[in-house]
Amino acid sequence: MKRCWKVLLAIGLCAALLVGCGGNGNNGNNGGNNANNTGNEKNEAVKTEGKELEGEVYVLAAASLTDAMNELIELYNEGQPNVKVNPSYASSGALQSQIEEGAPGDIFLSAAEKQMNALEEQDLIDKETRVDLLLNEVVLITPKDTSAKVTGFEDIANDTVSKIAIADPASVPVGQYSEEIFTNLGNWDAVKEKMVMSQDVRNSLDWVANGEVDCGTVYKTDAYTEKDKVEIVASAPEGTHKPVQYPMAMIGDSASKEEAKDFYDFLLTDEAKAVFEKYGFNVN
Repeated sequence: MKRCWKVLLAIGLCAALLVGCGGNGNNGNNGGNNANNTGNEKNEAVKTEGKELEGEVYVLAAASLTDAMNELIELYNEGQPNVKVNPSYASSGALQSQIEEGAPGDIFLSAAEKQMNALEEQDLIDKETRVDLLLNEVVLITPKDTSAKVTGFEDIANDTVSKIAIADPASVPVGQYSEEIFTNLGNWDAVKEKMVMSQDVRNSLDWVANGEVDCGTVYKTDAYTEKDKVEIVASAPEGTHKPVQYPMAMIGDSASKEEAKDFYDFLLTDEAKAVFEKYGFNVN
């Protein structure tokens, strides 16, 4: 009888063990299924976040943004290789005229608010996308090994200076800032007599770098691109001109173009900020 009970007890224990193992196996399968589901959700999220776009984007940017923008386009294309970003660099006034005449354009970056204001008044930009993106400085530069004794903006009226490169004040922001600076210093009339007028800030920079003029007014960021050839002798005296603000906005209804909006958003990222700062801009 005792033997019988022992046999029955052994059978019961085996049955219990079998049930327990079966239950753990099911739980393991469920855990595997949950892990697979989580993995699928993560993969889907990655695909959504890193959506590949295709198309063309036309960027109209002030000439002083040339180097920074070229690097930013390369950086953007690392993540979006199928989006062709077409930059056009010129004075902000020239770009304003192009937009007014209907030239292809999705994003406008101006070196002054005047041109952007004019386009906004004509409803040619999407004012909801307008932002003050960057700040710059106006500086006075000379060729590296010049004999002209120039230490500041006040010296331009002296006999040691015969030619100064200044971009066209009628349409180029740096020329407009320059006129404002010299007017506030009280020597604009004397400066005008020595002014060699360029088409944009890079034109002025080239003339100074090549020693074709005694000095010139450019943005600090432009001077940095020719460190070996030009020297910054002075920054514009405080309070002599309006802040050098760089506004950005989308042109017309370009915000509806997914690839254009994507590049616009990219220019507002910390990654883009680091590139702008590398070239000497202050980011708002």
